[in-house]
Amino acid sequence: MKFESKEDIDAPIQQVFVMLTDFEGFERAALRRGAEVQRVDDLEEIGPGVAWDLSFMMRGKLRNIRLTLSEYDPPNGMLFTGGGQGLEGQLVLELVALSRTRTRMTLAIELSATTLAARLVLQSLKLGRNKIQSKFHLRVADFATDLEDRYKRTA
Repeated sequence: MKFESKEDIDAPIQQVFVMLTDFEGFERAALRRGAEVQRVDDLEEIGPGVAWDLSFMMRGKLRNIRLTLSEYDPPNGMLFTGGGQGLEGQLVLELVALSRTRTRMTLAIELSATTLAARLVLQSLKLGRNKIQSKFHLRVADFATDLEDRYKRTA
């Protein structure tokens, strides 16, 4: 199952990439939303191998996953892989410079199941695919707007 969204951001590609690699900021945001986040690597610099253990409630059940930065290509994008409890997934983040001051961000999430229970979870997601896709697109649009606002405040 795959969800994808594209948004144009009024900021240079380098600045967008810097904001997207503020992993400590994302960790704090996840904690504020009730998730537990623990960085589990020993790396001092951002790059492949950076990993987090995440715990959060989804559909009334506690979910635990490990998220790993698998590919790191500044300023063009990143690939995160992760999984747990029968679900595996990839998050692909691509950036393309449309001009000096405009960047297109493409965010794609692909999920797959390795157990019967996880297949049932994915099947329930497929039943509500259109609603989930529209919510995903709205969240990505809000995120892009937040990135634009952050850039304007610092520019």
